Amino acid sequence: MPRIKTTVVGSYPVPDWLVANPSEQALLDATRVVIGIQEQAGIDLVCDGELYRFDVNHPETNGMIEYFVRPMDGITQRFSFDDLIAWRSDSGMKFRTRPPGTVVGPLGHGSLDLPLACARAKALATRPFKFTVTGPHMLSKTLIDRHYRDTAELAHALADVLASQVCHLDADVVQIDEANLPGHPEEWEWAASAINRVLDAVPGAPAVHLCFGNYGGQTVQKGSWDRLIRYLNALHADHVVLECAHRPPEELAVFADLDPRIGFGLGVVDIKVTDVESADEVARAIERAEKTLGAGRVRYIHPDCGFWMLKRSIADAKIRALRAGRDRFEGITSRQAA
Repeated sequence: MPRIKTTVVGSYPVPDWLVANPSEQALLDATRVVIGIQEQAGIDLVCDGELYRFDVNHPETNGMIEYFVRPMDGITQRFSFDDLIAWRSDSGMKFRTRPPGTVVGPLGHGSLDLPLACARAKALATRPFKFTVTGPHMLSKTLIDRHYRDTAELAHALADVLASQVCHLDADVVQIDEANLPGHPEEWEWAASAINRVLDAVPGAPAVHLCFGNYGGQTVQKGSWDRLIRYLNALHADHVVLECAHRPPEELAVFADLDPRIGFGLGVVDIKVTDVESADEVARAIERAEKTLGAGRVRYIHPDCGFWMLKRSIADAKIRALRAGRDRFEGITSRQAA
């Protein structure tokens, strides 16, 4: 087995034919295609492209928020015009035009069913499988809250709902995604407390993905990794999956302070550009990271974030670059890799 494993962060471009003719069978077929593309490319830890949360009415966010909160008890899709104006004035929400809902009572599962979505996707995979879930910090920041009236308390309530679902997930890795926290590092303590409730419930290996936003190929959050080291070290995670390819190279040195118990996932493919990385470029990125952080520190390589906004041909080529670059770095020939 290669020392460094390849994986993807989560999302994949929704196939045009699924958008044109959405159905349960078409969704399963699309998921089969997405997993098959990764397996044919030799990706070690595959994902379903997050197609399980596909909503034809929300293709621009791939259901990252709506899928989780709209089915929950205690959340309504109604809100006043004054609430809408106030919500839009929040600088952290400039990338959205409308909130996903309003919290009006205690949160409950409602009709949310993550175990079924996970089981359907895993049944289509022949390699180790990863299932992704949006984290409680991100979800809490997008909602209008008329019940808890405290974002940290709302995040912990969301975490409790997610944890009681996640404990039933049959996946080799469950990855919790937090794309808002890098722009709000001052919230790290309650964000870590909330996400750890979810991570502690994971039956397999728990992972956390953080990035500085990926909305239409744009960076949404401003900030730097050095302000998040305390958060990273507080995580009850097997490994972290971090945006690095699109970031300044000198930021890598920050991760020398990452707790050694947490595996380091290195972003080596920039999803905010359409140029496809070569095997040499990926191998050099790994080499630079290991020279900076120490040999053996990199456990995973992956894209910076999901592929949802790219053309499929570009996403597929970038997926192949992960395997080719890792093999180039480790000196694995195509015969050995097969």
